[in-house]
Amino acid sequence: MNCKILFLFISLAINYTTIAQGVTCSAKDKEIFISRIANLKKEYTPKSTFGETIVAVGKTFLGTPYVAKTLEIGPKESLVVNLQGLDCTTYVENILVLSLMLKNNKDDFDTYTAYLEKIRYRDGKLDGYTSRLHYFSEWITNNEKKNIIKNVTGDMGGIEHQKQINFMSTHRALYPFLKDDQNYKGIQQSEINIDQSTICYLPQDQIAQHEASIESGDIIALTTSIKGLDITHTGIATREKDGHIHLLHASSRGQVEVSKLPLVEYLKKIKNNTGIIINRPL
Repeated sequence: MNCKILFLFISLAINYTTIAQGVTCSAKDKEIFISRIANLKKEYTPKSTFGETIVAVGKTFLGTPYVAKTLEIGPKESLVVNLQGLDCTTYVENILVLSLMLKNNKDDFDTYTAYLEKIRYRDGKLDGYTSRLHYFSEWITNNEKKNIIKNVTGDMGGIEHQKQINFMSTHRALYPFLKDDQNYKGIQQSEINIDQSTICYLPQDQIAQHEASIESGDIIALTTSIKGLDITHTGIATREKDGHIHLLHASSRGQVEVSKLPLVEYLKKIKNNTGIIINRPL
């Protein structure tokens, strides 16, 4: 074998590993997982509520860089593991998965990827690009169906979110995988399914009066007035020392952080925000 080709082959093997059953993970990310789960187990307190565990796990990622489109890798859909850079959704997914592993006394990589697949894909099964829960409102309803979370917004006086969802299909050029007609049609069908379901949201001007009912560890989804789009951002509720709920999230400003302002004030500064959906991990 040519020396240059051999060197390239070895470099790829070290830097990028594709594991069985469509899992894509770099050697570095595998190393980070092993180290992180070991450290989390040392710090885990079984007597903690699940919400407290979620916040504690979430805060171990403070300072982790925000990176968009971390799942758009390769020519076809795979279960991407990336713990070096997170967007708002992959941050929430990873925190939920790691917290579930602590709760269930698991620490192996196979369980991690199995949990991640269950949460990230429709009905827990990776079956191509369109099986991923791209719209977070469908992420909520599908994970509620799996008994992983419960949407408690309606219990807090939330109102029905009535809106046609079609942002992906009407902005096809923004999504490279939608060049494929089959993927495009699949996304259109997902949008039709979303439109046929109902989901509640808590309007921005009503959040303050219900803040006491939001618990640390709740998954907060930010609804929007942007045409065709359901949710623009997500994070984890954390009640801080000031007594108010703040947002623990992978901020597009650059890294995982806790919002400096309480959630109520933070939302007022976000253009097009209409309110939130509150989801309680079970």
